[in-house]
Amino acid sequence: MKKLLMTLMAMMTCCLLDAQIIAPRILSDSHVMLSLEKQTRYLLLPVEEKAEIAHIRVLKDNNVCQTLNARLAVDKVDYFVPLELKKADLLDISFRGDRRTKGAMSELACWHEMKYVDEFDMTNREHFRPKYHHTPKYGWMNDPNGMFYKDGVWHLAFQWNPYGSQWENMTWGASTSRDLIHWDAQPAAIEADGLGTIFSGSCVVDKENTAGFGKGAIIAYYTSAGEAQTQSMAYSTDGGKTFKKYSGNPVLVSSVPDFRDPHLFWHAETQRWIMLLAVGQEMQIYSSANLKQWTMESRFGAEYGNHGGVWECPDLFRLPVRGTGQQKWVLVCNINPGGPFGGSATQYFVGNFDGHKFTCDSRPEVTKWMDYGKDHYATVTFDNAPDNRRVAIAWMSNWQYANEVPTKQFRSANAIPRDLDLFIDGTETYCGVMPSPEMLTLRGKPSKQLTDACEVVVTLKGSTEITLQNAKGEKVVMRYDAQKQTFSMDRTKSGDTSFSEHFPCTTVAPTHGQMKQLRLFIDRSSLEAFDGDGKMAMTNLVFPSEPYNTINVTNKAKVTIYPF
Repeated sequence: MKKLLMTLMAMMTCCLLDAQIIAPRILSDSHVMLSLEKQTRYLLLPVEEKAEIAHIRVLKDNNVCQTLNARLAVDKVDYFVPLELKKADLLDISFRGDRRTKGAMSELACWHEMKYVDEFDMTNREHFRPKYHHTPKYGWMNDPNGMFYKDGVWHLAFQWNPYGSQWENMTWGASTSRDLIHWDAQPAAIEADGLGTIFSGSCVVDKENTAGFGKGAIIAYYTSAGEAQTQSMAYSTDGGKTFKKYSGNPVLVSSVPDFRDPHLFWHAETQRWIMLLAVGQEMQIYSSANLKQWTMESRFGAEYGNHGGVWECPDLFRLPVRGTGQQKWVLVCNINPGGPFGGSATQYFVGNFDGHKFTCDSRPEVTKWMDYGKDHYATVTFDNAPDNRRVAIAWMSNWQYANEVPTKQFRSANAIPRDLDLFIDGTETYCGVMPSPEMLTLRGKPSKQLTDACEVVVTLKGSTEITLQNAKGEKVVMRYDAQKQTFSMDRTKSGDTSFSEHFPCTTVAPTHGQMKQLRLFIDRSSLEAFDGDGKMAMTNLVFPSEPYNTINVTNKAKVTIYPF
């Protein structure tokens, strides 16, 4: 009996410890310190998205080893995020804004809900999490970064907030894949330091050891976002598993406020590395022999294309032109705002690059969009892709509402990978966009039943209306107009559109000729439509309360459904 009582008392003590309120040392209405008394792997931080940001300094032996921002819960907890303690012993927390309107500091919900744990449960709890698109396990994600292929593995980094599902604490998250479809989460690739948080950038494979870190070293360039935006370098000698920051950072600086998103590639003809940087509303082009010292070569952008917002996330590469035996260069310029239907989008220019200067073939007023949906941004391509492929991945959201879409455990996915080439229509050359061939491997046996994760192939016989609908009457209506040579997608009644006035819309794209086949990729909360010949692409998010389970088409179009 005594042994039983002792066991029960021990169990009760453990429960009390797990349920105890973590008592902060209150220094003012906006400042507390929190002693870390348990040596577990993580402290779970309770997040409330409507709360104001708290600035957290993580200390060990009186030294600051990490800083971060989190929306610590005031009234209720929306979700938890893990803070890895690494034997830290103190948190110094400053709340922004006037705390006196929020009640007593000691009564904030976060102190009641913080937990010490050794494992963080990342089991999916989201109704809208895609089944076959890349997403972070938890937290916020935006631009794809540092994309390269080596030794059979595709490496994808991304702008990541580990401490909440809204934009903040920019870090390079990381994932790897052997087939461009199934992605494995990896430890963070590059984390903030004294120069700032880690904004967008790129990776290259230094095959000839031009930088001096070894043959085949992976060189990462990224924007350090501190008081100013500067360009920094890191390198990996283990195939991209871990990166070490270059001791000479920052490598490149500027007095211009918007100076970011370095994209690098090797230019064989001049035997030099080329770097593109987005600077305000232009692209600056630099060259280097060793990836350390850079020479300004030229600028591109004045009066060309769309200037409705800041230019971001550049890329520059050469592509074959269908049926000609020729190649041309494509300069990718993501822009926010200024997209064809509001918010962010990807524009591009076709022309020539001689290793020093990019010359656009089109007139300055011509604007070309890579995707005519609302949710396709920050498009960049993989370095060192096999078989001379040019494979692109984009962020599948829009800055108009990305922080408000109805998910909590995570926010944002990437669009499916796409292979690029060029085609001619009239006097202009355009970028062709095809779902990467790896997507075909997902196809199951043809079915008549629409599912929440599938590819729908529609064989068209002229103008056609295609409607996806569920039992609650939520629907998406797509229309192909053969006479006008346009394709449109209406998501105004697609499901939940209440979170932003900018979300309900109809997007319209030119088809550059007659469409004979439509390929439509459905995945819980997204629709990606492609012309079968790769002359049109349109990506839109949708948030139906239940999956669309019926598809109706007009004009005797033939529908084939491939469940994934």
